[in-house]
Amino acid sequence: MSKIRVYELAKELNISSKELITILEEEFNVIVKNHMSVVENEDAELIKELLMDSEGNASPKEDKEEEEDIVSKYEEIYVKDQVFTKNKKKNKSRINDEVQEDNKKEQEDGTIIEISNTITVKELSEKLNKPSTEVIKQLIFLGVMAAINQEIDFNTAEKLAAKFDVQVVLKEENADNNIEEEEEEEDTKAIKRPPVVTVMGHVDHGKTSLLDAIRKARVTETEAGGITQHIGAYTVNIGEEKITFLDTPGHEAFTAMRARGAQLTDVVILVVAADDGVMPQTAEAINHCKAANVPMIVAINKIDKPDANPDRVKQELSEYGLLAEDWGGDTICVPVSAKNKLGIDSLLEMVILSAEMLELKANPKRKAKGTVVEAKLDKGRGAIATLLVQNGTLHVGESIIVGTTYGRIRAMFDDKGKKIKSAGPSIPVEILGLSEVPVAGDKFNVVKDEKTARQMAESRKEKIKNETQSMHKVSLEDLYSQIKEGKVKELDIIVKADVQGSIEAVKQSLEKLSTEDVKVRVLHGGVGAITETDVTLASASNAIIIGFNVRPDANASIMSEKENVEIKTYRIIYDAIEDIKSAMIGMLEPDYKEVVLGRVEVRQTYKISNVGTVAGCYVLDGKITRNSDIRIIRDGIVILETKLDSLKRFKDDVKEVNAGYECGLSIEKFNDIKVGDVVEAYTMQEVKREHL
Repeated sequence: MSKIRVYELAKELNISSKELITILEEEFNVIVKNHMSVVENEDAELIKELLMDSEGNASPKEDKEEEEDIVSKYEEIYVKDQVFTKNKKKNKSRINDEVQEDNKKEQEDGTIIEISNTITVKELSEKLNKPSTEVIKQLIFLGVMAAINQEIDFNTAEKLAAKFDVQVVLKEENADNNIEEEEEEEDTKAIKRPPVVTVMGHVDHGKTSLLDAIRKARVTETEAGGITQHIGAYTVNIGEEKITFLDTPGHEAFTAMRARGAQLTDVVILVVAADDGVMPQTAEAINHCKAANVPMIVAINKIDKPDANPDRVKQELSEYGLLAEDWGGDTICVPVSAKNKLGIDSLLEMVILSAEMLELKANPKRKAKGTVVEAKLDKGRGAIATLLVQNGTLHVGESIIVGTTYGRIRAMFDDKGKKIKSAGPSIPVEILGLSEVPVAGDKFNVVKDEKTARQMAESRKEKIKNETQSMHKVSLEDLYSQIKEGKVKELDIIVKADVQGSIEAVKQSLEKLSTEDVKVRVLHGGVGAITETDVTLASASNAIIIGFNVRPDANASIMSEKENVEIKTYRIIYDAIEDIKSAMIGMLEPDYKEVVLGRVEVRQTYKISNVGTVAGCYVLDGKITRNSDIRIIRDGIVILETKLDSLKRFKDDVKEVNAGYECGLSIEKFNDIKVGDVVEAYTMQEVKREHL
């Protein structure tokens, strides 16, 4: 062999790639880009001779006396530096105390008052110690018409207070400020942490198969019998190292979620099929990684296929600025076969090496902070969130603030569903105990107690509410004037979905459909069934409701008919986007319209040999027919769309059963029907398009 890679030489020398790159530059004047760069074999032998002692271990570069001399010098500098830093901190603390004391005196004198972003006229009058009539009069002089209970913003309050020779300062949100400023100084206790990896790629290029292959290849023999991925993230062991994998949905409508994944991620594995090449979603993933400045390793999958062409993949990647390292670039490309478990170890080794170059660190001794990966509402357990701990260690019993949600961690589970008491940096966990379902991508922080967490959550909610209200008013005024002038059509949408992550994805995908003629705006997004409240909001805002894997409850269905609010439900996000696109072309109706025939409630279940599970049901409204399509709804969420296998009244097969009657039914290839499930019968009717 005439050349050797840096990481291979580092392995032989028993040092890290980073150390070897430094030695090459400083000691041998050999400049290399990264751990994948090559070194001439002659140079490598010379380096080994100079760095290895007689027993084959890397020898120190300096003798003991030189080392001691350097250490003593550094100790002297360090002690001086520590004394200087200590004095600096003392002085800073003293100055802060003096400033706070002065502010306190001024506040007692009434020359300085603290207020939040907004304040009512009445509250401001009390703080200024002036009659409300006088304050309202001065507001009128400023051109602001406000009643005693009306809120004014900070700028207006500041101008008004100046008329009374009083200075207004913005009230500090202490808890939030502390959280943000906590990590200002460099953390000296930080140690190495596992890399967080997201696998991205086009649909059908083998992303899921690759994740499964990695997981199955890396579990112990005792677990091999029943491997179950409990949450959308998991950790695998590679020798003494660990890697955490985040699973993100692969559909192209989940652009936003993939972007979110890249922001949580240290390294991305981009899966490209050797027989298919770079596709639209592959290009999207590349752009996200570049925008987030996340290093990529390309897994060229399906190399076992007869028409596999890895060189064509490399050629296509080069068009996006990714030049394979064996073509003279620095993009690592690893040929793999998820199906035949080929190249998996090489791929994981490349991830570890890339992570080594990034020098990933975190402090497990500090309070935990991190990000919500996924969140959902469980009927029995309440709000459930999958968190990725990015720094510190999270413990059961701690209080946390998560966006506008808060709670005390009642229980914590690892990626296999096992109860755990704590989780350190780069470890994903599922937690119970939050007050509400948080938003995927929300940051979380541990705070001193639940009371603090609740106050912070309420403060954040109030802030968002004020911002939303002011935005909503302006939007309504704009909408009215635009409709009046006949210039712009605006399509307002309310989105409901089965998981929080889908909402952001749908929202961003829909809003990207906006054109100069039609503006698409998502007014609201939430988890769970479509409710009466959603219909009320849609009616007031002239909006349509889109449900993704959820259904309207009975009250919402009745009210939507009464208020003439359109509810459209989908299983696939792509279909929803295509429908909106069609609607935007002159607001046309789709080709087919869904008609709900009736709803049936499951009241008993029976297991019959050679038949499967039979459900004893009651028809709540409408009717159910033997040949209609059906969907099974559990707690407002669609769990399956299929057809009936049989429909009976007592022992007789029947074609249909009407509202108010009982019936027995079995479902095609499905036995997991449960008491309380709702079976919804529907049919698709063709609708003639009206051309404008």
